[in-house]
Amino acid sequence: MSPEKSGESVAAEEEPSSKVAHPWWALVALLIGVSMIIIDGSLVNVLLPDMVDDLGLNATETQWVNSIYSLLFAALLITIGLLADRFGRRLLFLMGVVIFVVGSLASGTAQDPSFLIAARAVQAVGGAMMLPSSIAVINVLFTGRDRAVAFGLWGAIFAGAAALGPLLGGFLAEYFSWRWAFWVNIPVGAISAMMVLRFVPENKGPKIAGLDPVGVVLSASGLGLIVYGLIEGQQFGWWTAIAEFDLGPIAIPVGGLSVVPIALVTGCVLLLLLVTWERHQAALGKASLLDLSLFRIRRFGFGNVVALVVSLGEFGVLFVLPLWVQAVHGLNPLETGGILAFLAAGAVVSGGLARKVSGLLGPTRVVRLGMILEVIGILGIGFTLGVDRNPWWLVIPLVIYGLGVGFASAQLTNVVLADVPPLKSGQASAVTSTFRQVGSALGTAIIGAILFTGLGTILNNTLADEAGISDEDREKIVNEVQSTAGQAIRGLEEIPGLNVVVKDAKESYTDAARDTAWVAAGLVFLGLLVSFGLPRDRKEDYEEPPTTKTTGA
Repeated sequence: MSPEKSGESVAAEEEPSSKVAHPWWALVALLIGVSMIIIDGSLVNVLLPDMVDDLGLNATETQWVNSIYSLLFAALLITIGLLADRFGRRLLFLMGVVIFVVGSLASGTAQDPSFLIAARAVQAVGGAMMLPSSIAVINVLFTGRDRAVAFGLWGAIFAGAAALGPLLGGFLAEYFSWRWAFWVNIPVGAISAMMVLRFVPENKGPKIAGLDPVGVVLSASGLGLIVYGLIEGQQFGWWTAIAEFDLGPIAIPVGGLSVVPIALVTGCVLLLLLVTWERHQAALGKASLLDLSLFRIRRFGFGNVVALVVSLGEFGVLFVLPLWVQAVHGLNPLETGGILAFLAAGAVVSGGLARKVSGLLGPTRVVRLGMILEVIGILGIGFTLGVDRNPWWLVIPLVIYGLGVGFASAQLTNVVLADVPPLKSGQASAVTSTFRQVGSALGTAIIGAILFTGLGTILNNTLADEAGISDEDREKIVNEVQSTAGQAIRGLEEIPGLNVVVKDAKESYTDAARDTAWVAAGLVFLGLLVSFGLPRDRKEDYEEPPTTKTTGA
């Protein structure tokens, strides 16, 4: 480990698993909390139609129910990481649980759109406090092959929860109410908090006097603007404004420069200023938000680049598949969630195999194995998509894809943090989470643009070759299908005499969805190539030290 580490407090953190009575119960406590925020983030999409009917959300409000969560979550991660190191990772995790549960209670009782959006913002703050804190604690509690197992289970829960979210959402939508999607977090959060208090020891980073308010503002605003731009690209246009933007004194008419490039450029400038400011603070020996010396650790610096690139394509399939399955095959949310649950099954299996496989190959090779499986799974999804093929055939490539996610996503976190001093785990894990969030937002923007642009272009060209459809009707049909993410196809099926249009729309949607699979697979493959820049594993990265034996739960 780093030569910086000395003293009793650091030594205590280098071999914590030998001193913690029940580290695996501590892991369970953390994973219960993490699963809550991941499931909540993935099931909301399934429940949005019911929220629209119940609360009367308009298109903008519907989008912001999700956007506000993603925006604040990404913007706060680095700041939260510093606070976790300074005030205690367990403390920040527990505070996050309380805030998240309060936000969940408020979301479930919302009676108007504004209150719901505000409550989702509260949830985002809580989630941002929990995620990096949980990773930091895991990095401190476990060493050697036990760390590979712990991060394998973390990755399995992360991927599994993301895939199970739609299934739970579909079940709640079918038999209960969308409000229960938020209320179920209350008992889950309580269980997690009680177990954390019982099993998770407190650990902190180095004591540093003062704060860095300038760094906090630059980080939060820069990341927030970048994620905002990526989220709103489809809504307002990537360059030319396709919808009017109006926020206080700022008004951008249709046809002018879109707010999206303005937000993206401003966000990048603010992050460049953040780096300059942090270097200035470090040179003066003052408190800084971001320890730039972490990026001199090759595994950490290069590993975060890999995480960013892989995130571009890793979860794009979870964005496309639910939309395609429901629009083309008419499955309900519960059936759609049932198909996606097989991804979770694959992730859980690979999470359980993490220790053995890491012991044989080493963590870095396991990451590469995972990415190879992801590419195979995504390509398999692309070849399986078909209008006349039963969508349940997708479960085969989804299991392969899930196996890959369980290996790659979790063990990449293990690799990135392997050489980071435990005292800096909170900040380091927050940076890693931020790279993933930005990569995921950028990947979703890319996949979404390819899906909807491709759908509109392919359907327009296909309908142009059909006799008896006027230019006006063709434009109307294309706009309707495109603007509803394909869900208007189900409505068109109910109109007599539109069989040809429906067939063309389904085939066009399938072609566009297949194109997104090729792109997603290419992005993950790019991440695989970049991963060869990581240093080789050392034996101590994956072999169990003979003097460090973890006490069982």
